[in-house]
Amino acid sequence: MDTNSLYDLKPVAWLLAVGVLLALGPLIWVWRRGAGHGTARRLHMLTVLTLFLTFDLTLFGAFTRLTDSGLGCPDWPGCYGNASPVGARHDIAMAQAAQPTGPVTHGKAWVEMVHRYLATGVGFLILVLAVTTWVARRNRRSEQARERPLSAWWPAATLVWVCLQGAFGALTVTWKLYPAIVTLHLLGAIVLLALLCIQAVRYRQAAAERQPTPIPWALRTLLIVVGALLLLQIALGGWVSTNYAVLACAEFPTCQGNWWPPMNFAQGFHIWRSLGEGADGAPIDFAALTAIHYVHRLMAYLVFAAIGLLVWQLRGTAPLRAQARWLAGLALLQLATGLGNVLLGWPLVAAVLHTGGAAALAVVLTWALCESRRAPNTIAAAAKARGTAVRGAEVIQ
Repeated sequence: MDTNSLYDLKPVAWLLAVGVLLALGPLIWVWRRGAGHGTARRLHMLTVLTLFLTFDLTLFGAFTRLTDSGLGCPDWPGCYGNASPVGARHDIAMAQAAQPTGPVTHGKAWVEMVHRYLATGVGFLILVLAVTTWVARRNRRSEQARERPLSAWWPAATLVWVCLQGAFGALTVTWKLYPAIVTLHLLGAIVLLALLCIQAVRYRQAAAERQPTPIPWALRTLLIVVGALLLLQIALGGWVSTNYAVLACAEFPTCQGNWWPPMNFAQGFHIWRSLGEGADGAPIDFAALTAIHYVHRLMAYLVFAAIGLLVWQLRGTAPLRAQARWLAGLALLQLATGLGNVLLGWPLVAAVLHTGGAAALAVVLTWALCESRRAPNTIAAAAKARGTAVRGAEVIQ
């Protein structure tokens, strides 16, 4: 095969056309369903739908990775220079004849291309959101509307980010599943979900003309800390998955019969290397895979405890109780699917749900952050004063 075909951009027009066609359905539905509502309301509906489709895309991306379909079409953006596996069936057949189990098969090629079609559709929806928000903001300013103007910065940032995410998708294929690139692609998907969640909450707040709920500084800080810990844990989970280190520990709570099994941290966490190889190009040690797995497991204990503490604190804040319930349920789902991956031999359903649970946790934490803000000192002082007065009254009584 000519190596130049790995960078053949001829199918890009067809890929864009398929993406636009896929995006037209959600666009037509939102614009018809939102008829008679304000611009902020329709933008909120479209953003929520885009967020939902992006979440589905993240799950399908996990399915693509877990079924080893990432190189089902070993070039980008098309498949052997074609817009679909139909035109590439001869090349796929030859590759499959050489290696019957992959990485290139007809089934895996379709999984990979469907993932690209869906990603292009989501990208077009994000483009529409950015353009529509900019136009709506400009119209409000020209008409001197009383409503709070919509911010165009978040949609613009989301558009830039989805372009970067597409670039990492291309590198995932052309760099032959480098673990660092694949992990960054997963983190990019999480950040994209967070950006869309921010937009959805801001549009709803603009439509309802309301402000985020003031919460104490300590609780706001705890939200941020838990979000940072979760992002680190997702990165570690991506590193486990992309290095196929899930089965390095096949029991729980011990690993290989020990509480501290033999581990090679230096090799396991050498970031820039090929899949299955160490820095010197030799096959990676099993002790390195054990280190990758066990660090993720130890971090999971900390994250689970932090989420538990956050849920306990949020349950006393009425406007954020829904987020507290979601966090509790999703944390339990992560615990169940994580144990299922270890004890049941990494079943596909549990593995995909584990990725989905992590993504959902990131969305709910972003939701909670957007629906809250740090209480001004005057409010905090007033609350403290009220508490002091109540305690004083109790003493007098």
